[in-house]
Amino acid sequence: MTRTAKVVRATKETDIGLSIDLDGTGAADIETGVGFFDHMLNAFSRHSLIDVTLRVKGDTYVDDHHTVEDTGIVMGQALREALGDKRGIRRFGSVMVPLDEALVMAAVDCSGRGELFWDVPIGPEKVGTFDTELGHEFFAGFARDAGITLHLRLVCGENAHHILEATFKAAARALREAVEPDPRSDGSVPSTKGSL
Repeated sequence: MTRTAKVVRATKETDIGLSIDLDGTGAADIETGVGFFDHMLNAFSRHSLIDVTLRVKGDTYVDDHHTVEDTGIVMGQALREALGDKRGIRRFGSVMVPLDEALVMAAVDCSGRGELFWDVPIGPEKVGTFDTELGHEFFAGFARDAGITLHLRLVCGENAHHILEATFKAAARALREAVEPDPRSDGSVPSTKGSL
């Protein structure tokens, strides 16, 4: 069974084409038009081991908001599609990731109930030209449309670049664990309800 998905989404604000492979090696071919966001998504792909090919044309002449938010939505839709009925996966994943002085905790449940629980205060409002509040916007759209419960919490940190990068890497590592096939599973859905 291949765990792949392709999603295309076009609006007046963004035009997005995405393909993912959950059983990849972390290969990334990403162009969003937002340099720092590309850097974060490359780290996300590498540490989740999810192959990502992504092209985004967004209204960055306005700002980066629509590009980042809509990319989260599309990546969430692709993850939901690639997971299918979730048979045989681990379902849960959690990790703590340091990046210099920053330390971020991430926990994922592929529950079918998409919600983000965000406790990542970032003091500086910008990393270069990137609005740091867009980290929340990306993960809110991603969690909601993927149908995953995602907790992200900053334990400590001061540098905005380090905090955001640790957040993307932590989310990736927790997701990698959650979507991996469980070698001890009998191939059933990991829920006493029989469905997720």
